[in-house]
Amino acid sequence: MIIIMKPNASEEDVLKIKQIIEENGLQAHLSKGTQVTIVGVVGDKSKLQSANIELIEGVDKIVSVTETYKLVNKKFHPDDSVISVGTAKIGPGHFTMMAGPCAIENHDMLLETAFAVKKAGAQFLRGGAYKPRTSPYAFQGLEEEGLKFMKEAREATGLNIICEATSLRALETAVKYVDMVQIGARNMQNFELLKEAGKAGVPVLLKRGLCATIDEWLNAAEYIASEGNPNIVLCERGIRTYETATRNTLDISAVPVIRSKSHLPVIIDPSHATGVRAYIEPISKASMAVGADGLIVEVHPCPACALSDGPQSLTFEQFDHLMDELKPYAELSGRNMK
Repeated sequence: MIIIMKPNASEEDVLKIKQIIEENGLQAHLSKGTQVTIVGVVGDKSKLQSANIELIEGVDKIVSVTETYKLVNKKFHPDDSVISVGTAKIGPGHFTMMAGPCAIENHDMLLETAFAVKKAGAQFLRGGAYKPRTSPYAFQGLEEEGLKFMKEAREATGLNIICEATSLRALETAVKYVDMVQIGARNMQNFELLKEAGKAGVPVLLKRGLCATIDEWLNAAEYIASEGNPNIVLCERGIRTYETATRNTLDISAVPVIRSKSHLPVIIDPSHATGVRAYIEPISKASMAVGADGLIVEVHPCPACALSDGPQSLTFEQFDHLMDELKPYAELSGRNMK
């Protein structure tokens, strides 16, 4: 449940409510908005039945939260969150671009890509050091060696870096190097990994599972938040349907639905959603129009030679063009792409 304080409630009133909640063995989470303060209660609310909280000075009303996710719920945190990652901000007022190869193949290729996407205006370099592949015989990534290349690219370009962690071992290694860790679609409900990501102390990009509902996705985010990490960005990357014309079916409506249910930022991955580079530009424009907070796009110096996901990767020239095409949309919607 949430306790909504009156606009004129004092700091002492809020602290008294917090004390009562914690004395009853529950957790209290404060959200100070522009108008009122909201106190979120996490735990068995029946323990507060005899506390008569609604009668305490400064309390306006009590609202039940029926959803199983609490901390990422917009009722707990009415103002949309802006997540700071390195030198970048992700959330309202910003349109964040993450770009780079699906897989880190070698040192020179990654550095070349980093300089190219930086020049085009990206704020993040993405690259896979650990690759969860359908076939055990496909390229699995360079692991820690690839992370070292990512760190060198950050030092050379100033870009923030993001990489997927596919296991606890990979997570423990990745957090030594990256600004943001990605939990991929196949691991969205790997609850032990989610909990460890919550403890890791770095921002998390959480992709939607291949067949996950929005509520399942938000509950996965709750696992991370419940371990003390509120710095979560959601990523819609398409879901599996009967359609075969694209790699997945992008659920563009997920963005406004998330907006109504959660305060977390949400970005879109048009590369994995479509699997076809020709569709990335129109999907990217639609993403900005519907209110997404950014994009994560695959870019490669030679997509035809890529070890992973070449057909959905943009060339440097195509990424430059995409950035130019998006700028008028950003100006129209009042978003900063820098």
